[in-house]
Amino acid sequence: MSLTPAQCRAARGLVDWSQAQLAHAAKVATKTLADFERGKRTPYDRTLEDVKAALESAGVIFVDENGEGPGVRFRKGHSR
Repeated sequence: MSLTPAQCRAARGLVDWSQAQLAHAAKVATKTLADFERGKRTPYDRTLEDVKAALESAGVIFVDENGEGPGVRFRKGHSR
């Protein structure tokens, strides 16, 4: 499953992270993340995997397209 800019923004909102916090957790440049979230560029697949992994480690689950569009939610039993 690929990560969309909207999912990235929504996932950051769930865990209450800034772009800088996510960039640090994923070990990517803040500008790369900002450009991706604005739809200005698509990072390398490995970069997106690192971003997704950082968010998943914070408790985010990425929901595949299911007829209503892709989304995000917290893992069951997750507490903020």
